[in-house]
Amino acid sequence: MFSIYIIILCAVLIYLKPTRKIALALMPWAVFGCTYDLMRLLPNYEVNCIDVRGIYEAEKHLFGITTAYGTQTLNEFFFQNHCSFADFFAGIFYLCWVPVPIAFSLYLYFKGDKENYLRFATAFLLINFVGFAGYYIHPAAPPWYVMQHGFEPILHTPGNVAGLGRFDQLVGIPVFHALYGKNSNIFAAIPSLHAAYMLVTTIYAIITHQRKATIICFAIICMGIWWTAIYTGHHYVIDVLLGILTCLVTVSLFEFVLLKILTIRKAFNQYIKIIS
Repeated sequence: MFSIYIIILCAVLIYLKPTRKIALALMPWAVFGCTYDLMRLLPNYEVNCIDVRGIYEAEKHLFGITTAYGTQTLNEFFFQNHCSFADFFAGIFYLCWVPVPIAFSLYLYFKGDKENYLRFATAFLLINFVGFAGYYIHPAAPPWYVMQHGFEPILHTPGNVAGLGRFDQLVGIPVFHALYGKNSNIFAAIPSLHAAYMLVTTIYAIITHQRKATIICFAIICMGIWWTAIYTGHHYVIDVLLGILTCLVTVSLFEFVLLKILTIRKAFNQYIKIIS
C-alpha cells in the first residue's frame, strides 16, 4: 500500500538527523496520505447504505434546470453541452487541487513562518478527517455514476474520469485516467473535498497576509475547481456546497475553539519549537 511507503519514508527522514525536523513538519501531510490510503481496508459502503437516487433527486429538485429534455441536473446539461476551451481549463483547475495546497504549505515552512505553516497543515488535515467521516456517514454516488450505471449500486465499480477524459484527449496524455482509474471507492462524493482544499488554502493565504495577486490567483483556482467538479460530472452542487461548509466549519472550530484551549495551544506551540 501507498501508506506503507509513506511511513517508511517518514521513519527514515526522522532517523536521519539533518532531515528530522522536516520529517516531523511533514507529519500532517503523511497522516493525510496514510488515512486516505487506509480507507481501502474498510470501504464506506460496508458501513452504511449507498445513496444513489436520493442525492440525484435532491439535486434535480434544488438545482435542476429546465431544458428541451425536461428538468436536468447541471451535470447532465454540461454532459450534453461542453466545448474544448472549457474542457482544457477544467483539467488545469482540477490538477491544482492537491499540488497547490502542498506547495503553499512548503512555501510557508521554508519561508520560516513555522506557526502559520502548522496552522494551515493542521486545518487541512482536520478538514480531511471531517470529510472522510462524511464518506462513511453518507456514502453517495457521483453524478457520472448515475449517467453511466443508473440508480442500482454496483459494488467495486472502477473509478472513472467522467468529463475529465476530454482533457486527456485534448492534450494526448492520459493524466486523469492514471489518477482516477485506480480509485478504490467511488461512493465518496459527499462532501466534496475538491471544493474544500483550495478554499482552505485561500483562507490561509488571507490569514497570512499573502500578496493580493496570490490571493486572487488562489480564489480563481478555488472557484474554477468548484465549477469543474460540476462541469465534469464528478460532483453535484450539493456535494460542492457541503465541501465548502466542511471547510468553513472546520477552520472556524480549529482557529476559534481548539486553539483557544490551553492544553492544545501549549502542545501546538511545543510542536512549532520542535520543527523550527
